[in-house]
Amino acid sequence: MQVKVARSAGFCFGVQRAVDTVYEQAEQGVRPIYTYGPIIHNEVVVRDLEEKGVRVLNGKEELSCITEGTVIIRSHGVGREIYEQISEQGLHCVDATCPFVKKIHRTVERESAAGKQIVIIGNDRHPEVEGIKGWCSTPAVVLESPEQARNFELPKTVPLCIVSQTTFNYKKFQDLVEILDKKRYDRSVVNTICNATEERQAEARQIAGEVDAMIVIGGSHSSNTQKLFEICSNECKNTYYIQTVEDLDLGVLRSTGLIGITAGASTPKKIIEEVQTRCLN
Repeated sequence: MQVKVARSAGFCFGVQRAVDTVYEQAEQGVRPIYTYGPIIHNEVVVRDLEEKGVRVLNGKEELSCITEGTVIIRSHGVGREIYEQISEQGLHCVDATCPFVKKIHRTVERESAAGKQIVIIGNDRHPEVEGIKGWCSTPAVVLESPEQARNFELPKTVPLCIVSQTTFNYKKFQDLVEILDKKRYDRSVVNTICNATEERQAEARQIAGEVDAMIVIGGSHSSNTQKLFEICSNECKNTYYIQTVEDLDLGVLRSTGLIGITAGASTPKKIIEEVQTRCLN
């Protein structure tokens, strides 16, 4: 078998920065150390950090029980109220929010204060989107599907500001914006999909169109990995979603000539290399 690995596979800048931050805090930070939500959607990394004493806080209720130590904001970011709660409880806050996500927070804070209706293209249940909503002075509208975009209605006198979840499918973002354009709203569109996401999706689409089988590596809860799997599946019917090398079924790949490999932004390089080695041996 031959293997082609996407150059863009694995940790993006924001995720690498966040993970490095947690490991640094685990070594020399003010203990106990907590992350607000899993630092990334990768069970292997989260387990390793737990072994180093880093605990995960699953929401505001668990945060409210903490009386000392450090709380690390993950790359997905959080709403304003979480920062306020951390401060009110006298905890040390380390902010590892991705700078590209921070930029969206500043945009929606400014534009909603100016009277614009914020429209977020993304998954309403994703922590990044929840965080973005937490910086809007009025309730934001979240759209994920063409049907939702077609059903969206507001008085034409209300101006819109349209932003996107950084890891959203770029093609779908364009499609939804086009649907909203036909409604003739006074709107500004800020393409906040991160460049690394666009590059990763474009490369995955290209490789999947060239290979006999495609392997997509990432955590089961990783939104950007799920989108990669969807993109690759549209190009290559033999596309497989795995989390680690242990999930790899070489039996289905035995007669495969060329295998492509890509991975989500929260997949460590070590796991990608393990999968590549297993395919070649």
